[in-house]
Amino acid sequence: MANKELKQVSSSSLDIKEQNIERLKELFPDVITENKIDFDKLRLLLGDAVEVTKERYNFTWNGKTQAIQLVQKPTTSTLKPSKDKSKNWDETQNLYVEGDNLEVLKVLQKSYANKVRMIYLDPPYNTGRDFVYSDNFSDSLKNYKRLTGQVDDEGKSLITSVETGGRIHSKWLNMMYPRLVLARNLLKDEGVIFISIDEHEVSNLSKLCDEIFGEENCLGIAARVTKKSNNKGDYWAPNFDYILTYGKNRKQTPPFSGEANTKAYNLLDKTGPRKGEPYQLVRLYMSSIHNNNPEQRFYITAPDGEKLLPPGETRPPQSPKISDGIWRWTRKTFEKNLSEGKIVIKKVKSSNLINENGEPAHWNVFTKTYLSDVEDKNSAKPNSLIENHINQIASQELNALDIPFDYAKPVSLIKYLMKVAGIVDDDIVLDFFSGSGTTGEATMQYNLENSVNCRYFLIQLPERTGERSAARNEGFQTIPEIAEERLIRAGNKLINENPESASKIDIGFKVFELEKSNLKKWNVEPENLNSQLDLLASNFEKDSKSIDIVYEIMLKQGLDLNYPINETTVGESVIYDIAFGAMFVVLGDTITSDVAGYIIKKIQDEKAENSVVVLQDEKFVNDSEKLNMIEQLNASGIQYNDILSV
Repeated sequence: MANKELKQVSSSSLDIKEQNIERLKELFPDVITENKIDFDKLRLLLGDAVEVTKERYNFTWNGKTQAIQLVQKPTTSTLKPSKDKSKNWDETQNLYVEGDNLEVLKVLQKSYANKVRMIYLDPPYNTGRDFVYSDNFSDSLKNYKRLTGQVDDEGKSLITSVETGGRIHSKWLNMMYPRLVLARNLLKDEGVIFISIDEHEVSNLSKLCDEIFGEENCLGIAARVTKKSNNKGDYWAPNFDYILTYGKNRKQTPPFSGEANTKAYNLLDKTGPRKGEPYQLVRLYMSSIHNNNPEQRFYITAPDGEKLLPPGETRPPQSPKISDGIWRWTRKTFEKNLSEGKIVIKKVKSSNLINENGEPAHWNVFTKTYLSDVEDKNSAKPNSLIENHINQIASQELNALDIPFDYAKPVSLIKYLMKVAGIVDDDIVLDFFSGSGTTGEATMQYNLENSVNCRYFLIQLPERTGERSAARNEGFQTIPEIAEERLIRAGNKLINENPESASKIDIGFKVFELEKSNLKKWNVEPENLNSQLDLLASNFEKDSKSIDIVYEIMLKQGLDLNYPINETTVGESVIYDIAFGAMFVVLGDTITSDVAGYIIKKIQDEKAENSVVVLQDEKFVNDSEKLNMIEQLNASGIQYNDILSV
């Protein structure tokens, strides 16, 4: 049984630095002494893998060191539930967070590490202006509140000045680096990230992702046609942007599958068991295939008796040279498919085959590839030129919902990427530059069209809409207000158009807001005497609700925000049972040991293992009651993890 000393709930998000030290300790335990790393010994153990020359390839910029340090700095911030902004709170599994994504990603490190299947990002393109995401390296939360007008009431524009030169690249990279590092931690081992970007930063972003995800985990770069015509630009008129694609672990990332080019399957079987099925013809000989297997170099007889063979020096039954052409199939496979009617031998004007005399043949040999086979096997690979998801579609989608927003990506693009990645039931799709909520609408549509139930997780800075914008004229003060309304309208539209699926599709979302901790002792500044005195009266911030505290404890203990919460009153104590006994949180003004019996019975009834019990220890009637409760839990014989306090 675990040690049952009363411990404190962790005050902050995951400490990335400590986590890295622990990982290093697992690999090389003898290089860690008193939590300090002996780098000389580590170099010795790594041998030739350590680069000693000072001249080496390195990607760096002004501020990179601070950006690295920023990743490692934990936060005490939390997420507060906002039920009045949410839809279908009790049923939904979708999440929407209003807040600076850097702080939010830190808050999520314990609860969502290695749980996200796909990330799609459409970050701010570098247009030469300062960014709304201008991180303050000393205090990100204060910086976030200033940027969103929660501290500064002047209502200044979030984009303030125009710059030229290398500084804008450095600022952009400093903005992206810590967010991508934290995002990688959230991905499953088989997870994949897609990032839309234009030509201004595609080269820098590619180098940045190589460093963070590993060059070996680059899955490729796709180009997406953004518009069909464009007269802008001094030289080339820009008509496309890029989608950088990385896996967390390429060895575990499933192969992509794309949509088959249905137009190519323009022939129909007229007889046989597959009558009426569309197919296309594919040559049995392809010049790119080479080996010296004699079973793949044999004569095929044409209807007029001409013997057909791939080009080459040898003649059957001689073994082919490696330079000789061969069929895609062996003789045995060819004969089987010939008997099944899957071989077509056609007279052509120009053939890449030869006859038995070594002269150009008059025929060619084709195999039938059926559309249904390709779709069933998901064997079609997606083309790296994406042509059917232009920006104009996004404008039409938003207009259909009467949502005022510029520069959104099309819903169809996100659905296409979800299909490419093979998103299935229970997968999480994350977007932390979520804008108008395109990824949320795409997820709802994808679920309906593919009969799955994956969930979205959106994060968006509460950036103010422009003073004279169409959005402001319609009453939208911030970008999240636009997105939340869009998600409501899109969900309702989906159900109205598909009423038979109303009970199957999750069109709701829980809204959380980034805030400082609910516990004063985690917000207190040592030099602030008033805060220390306030702490004596109550440990909780005055505006904090009990449910706010529960969600904060869940996050800092690494529990999913969608876990069910059951609230029960025992005497004057309130007990929150989270995830059927995974954790119990006990709050109240006059807590007694009576709650111990309730918790013990619930653990037994729910057959919970490794339960965590969290007590508001300052609110026990007296120390005797607190000790009595701890003793009852210890004596119960139940295997639980810890008794913690807040």
